[in-house]
Amino acid sequence: MRILHTEASTGWGGQEIRILDESAGLRARGHDVRVAAPVEAQIFSAASRWNVPVYAVALDRRTPGSLMSFVSLVREFKPDVICTHSSSDSWIAALAARVPGARAAIVRTRHLSTPVRAGALNRWLYGSVPAKVVTTGEAIRSLLIEKLSLDAEKIVSIPTGANIERFRPGDRAAMRAQLGLGGKGLVIGIVATLRSWKGHRFLISALEHPRLANARLVIVGDGPQNNPLREQAAPFGDRIIFAGQQNDVAPWLQAFDVFALPSTGNEGVPQALLQAMATGLPVVSTPVGAIPELVTDGETGLLVPPENSSALAAALARLADPDLAARLGSAGQKRVSARHTSQAMLDAMETVFREVVAKQR
Repeated sequence: MRILHTEASTGWGGQEIRILDESAGLRARGHDVRVAAPVEAQIFSAASRWNVPVYAVALDRRTPGSLMSFVSLVREFKPDVICTHSSSDSWIAALAARVPGARAAIVRTRHLSTPVRAGALNRWLYGSVPAKVVTTGEAIRSLLIEKLSLDAEKIVSIPTGANIERFRPGDRAAMRAQLGLGGKGLVIGIVATLRSWKGHRFLISALEHPRLANARLVIVGDGPQNNPLREQAAPFGDRIIFAGQQNDVAPWLQAFDVFALPSTGNEGVPQALLQAMATGLPVVSTPVGAIPELVTDGETGLLVPPENSSALAAALARLADPDLAARLGSAGQKRVSARHTSQAMLDAMETVFREVVAKQR
């Protein structure tokens, strides 16, 4: 199949990484998969690392020029499927599909649990335009069905999968030495774009708890909250390490004792949380979005109320118990291996694409 992914967002996070992982995975299965994005988007420059062809189209601008550029691309590439991911590119693809010579089956992927505004336009965009809607969690699927009164048969939940060959337990001491994370005490890690709703500020505040007096925090990622978070972290000195954006986060995960993701909203099934669990780390998170589909409190991790640094600190302190940490880490790793691998994601997406192409033809 010829598959074209579109992404209007110029930022970077799990959504963009999923697009590239999925594209590379399906290309390895023999499909011709390409991406269209604004030239200034981070996914545009990152695509080469995944060996995924990318086209420069100003999909972040809903203008006649952007529409015609996209129509020209579709006429040239002739995709069987256009898979859209954000608002602007979904609107442009919806309009392009009505132009002769630019028609293709459309699949709309919804990554976030941010509420969708009810109304005729969104019902058209999600209900009439796409042949199928894919969500990254069952909670998002239910939200769309309820909010927009959509046909449940048309919407399928396909969580992002983790590459369990790449993300697996490693030699913690060796990784710490390699990354310069020597020292004593519990090492808490977070891998996430520095956005307000990822909850970094509550994680930094949690270090004030007496039971975490010897703990250190490693923050992997970059983003709009970088400066405010660094200011908040300054009084903690070298107890908080900002590692910045990393192309390969696997060694960092292998170096941590505990993984935390205290999100306050918007989540599907977070990619970093999957990767941490695949690595065998005990995790602490919040019951936001589709996270409870992955983390069962006390079974595959610990869940705490969002925006609650005290509860977060108490949960992290519990994981200083090596027996509890090992039990939760092992159970989390087994859940990812059983339900949330990249191969399972690729199988499911391939099935969706084949179904909509067959229907289109």
